[in-house]
Amino acid sequence: MVTQQPRSNQIPPLENGDRLSRHEFERRYAASPDVNKAELIEGVVYVASPLRFQGHAEPHSKLVIWLGNYQIATPGIMVGIEPTILLDQDNEPQPDGVLFIEPDRGGQCRFTTDDYIAGAPELIAEVAASSAAYDLHDKKKAYRRNGVKEYIVWQVLENQLHWFSLHEGEYVPLRSDADGIIRSQVMPGLWLAVAALLTGDMVKVLAVLQAGLNSPEHTEFLNSLNLL
Repeated sequence: MVTQQPRSNQIPPLENGDRLSRHEFERRYAASPDVNKAELIEGVVYVASPLRFQGHAEPHSKLVIWLGNYQIATPGIMVGIEPTILLDQDNEPQPDGVLFIEPDRGGQCRFTTDDYIAGAPELIAEVAASSAAYDLHDKKKAYRRNGVKEYIVWQVLENQLHWFSLHEGEYVPLRSDADGIIRSQVMPGLWLAVAALLTGDMVKVLAVLQAGLNSPEHTEFLNSLNLL
């Protein structure tokens, strides 16, 4: 007779749809080297599928180029690509892009001793396949509840971009002006030519961003960061 050894010490695999505490999520994630990206959103595990180039990788790169150019021109601001964020006990996302004020310049998030972001970055950007994606539902609720001040979602299949700003605990959409430009309320000078981004015209996207970086509000923002 073959007797099976007890398996009480075996860590269960991380599976899409699991409902876990953040501690258990981190334990299983650490023991799953084959999982490239997983998130805990409102207590539910989401394991990322392989990413298509035009459906995710290319638009993701355009968002990062735009955010990165803003960060270069704005000392005191940090940009990150898919960082793990310890948001609360039920949420540990890895957003496509984040932009936040350095903690010692008055930012609202901080770094843990093992170099993770804890708390809510000022701005988060996500690339979503469609309006059905959890980015516009449970993830949006988690970001709102935890105080992410601005949230950008690019719906690739619908070719739409949503930019939400937190006001009195609720997300309200930021609208384009007559020139088709959205201006950040939390990162002064972060201007986006929405139609140009959606059509892939990065020359115009960066030209409009440069106009924002040359604006008086961006200069005032730089001064405020230096004074903190």
